[in-house]
Amino acid sequence: MELRSGVLLWKLLLLQSELTSLPPGPSGSGLAGSSVVSESAVSWAAGTQAVLRCQSPRMVWTQDRLNDRQRVVHWDLSDGPAGGSPRRLVDMYSAGEQRVYEPRDRGRLLLSPSAFHDGNFSLFIRAVEETDEGLYTCNLHHHYCHLYENLAIRLEVTDNPEDASAYWDGEKEVLVAERGAPALLTCVNRAHVWTDRHLEEAQQVVHWDRQPPGVPHDRADRLIDLYASGERRAYGPPVLRDRVSVEADAFARGDFSLSIDPLEPADEGTYSCHLHHHYCGLHERRVFHLEVTEPAVAAEPPPRDSPGNDSSHSSAPAPDPTLTRGRSVINVIVPEGRAHFFQQLGYVLATLLLFILLLITVILATRQRRRGGYEYSNKKSWKSKGKDVNMADFPVATGDQAFYRSEDIQLDYKNNILKERAELAHCPLPAKHIDLDKEFRKEYCK
Repeated sequence: MELRSGVLLWKLLLLQSELTSLPPGPSGSGLAGSSVVSESAVSWAAGTQAVLRCQSPRMVWTQDRLNDRQRVVHWDLSDGPAGGSPRRLVDMYSAGEQRVYEPRDRGRLLLSPSAFHDGNFSLFIRAVEETDEGLYTCNLHHHYCHLYENLAIRLEVTDNPEDASAYWDGEKEVLVAERGAPALLTCVNRAHVWTDRHLEEAQQVVHWDRQPPGVPHDRADRLIDLYASGERRAYGPPVLRDRVSVEADAFARGDFSLSIDPLEPADEGTYSCHLHHHYCGLHERRVFHLEVTEPAVAAEPPPRDSPGNDSSHSSAPAPDPTLTRGRSVINVIVPEGRAHFFQQLGYVLATLLLFILLLITVILATRQRRRGGYEYSNKKSWKSKGKDVNMADFPVATGDQAFYRSEDIQLDYKNNILKERAELAHCPLPAKHIDLDKEFRKEYCK
């Protein structure tokens, strides 16, 4: 019963052990950029086999036959306040094998069997003793990725239950535990490099890039992609794709050298070997500036003399030194990118739009000119009609007009008013003259 309660208490302490953790290991997102580790200039003659050396022992992919002993966690104890020479207490491999070194600690010091799955490497002490006091160190070793991390915790033993506590002294955690009580030394690291071994093979990538002369690094062309799973992808024009190769066992030997056979003058440029191990956090780049030289011409043997002849005569005419050996140059057309296609499409659309605007302008101008011609012809017809108006066509009623009589009638009037009325009756006002042509012209001008 007491053993079962101790195990339950240990599990509860493991679930609550999130206070202290190791710094996270390298991840692929944090180390996305490649660092240049080497840069060299190489020269090869045209027509020969060029080999660009790119090797890294850290990129060797091997399936461990010893039950995955590449990841190890072990706890060490340094006795004394100042910390003496550490001694190994317990260790465990990622396969789940635990090993306790002191016979008295067997069954008393425990590690979680699922530590390499959940990242909890905490050490559980079933009953704290006086000799357990000291400086404990949690050590994580990844031999495959060459990673080494550690965490220090100091354990102090007291007889007073009220003094049991945990605090930070500025450098490490200090745990004060009661004598005979259980204690948990927390050590947590959930980085994928310690918990996800199955991702190692999927996260190893090697690729080669080529920059023609004058092309910057960000516009380089991809040549080959290699994956640790065995997948390969080749890019570039067929005339170059068929001549470059990388060995099939590159990940088994860590040798990713690029071979170009045969080398041609058009292959000159800058080549980059990129090594990406996202699982271990490895991102390296090696740069090679390749220069292609003229092929070496073998010296011809001297001509032999004809037998039985004192004078030396060559069996074949000597080559003309003024003639140079020609070489064939293959023009490689590199396809343009998508941005270049959209740029050309923009030029075509802009030209078509300008042509449509010009056509619309011509149509509108033509219609405006035709409309002005119709108005001018109408005005001209109306003016011609106005000039042909004749006064003879308009009848004038003369019945109402009184004839002017020139006879002078001598009458006697009582006063001047009657005389003026009589004169007006006999001599009406002259008729008003109206120019009809002028009136018609006024109407047309309106």
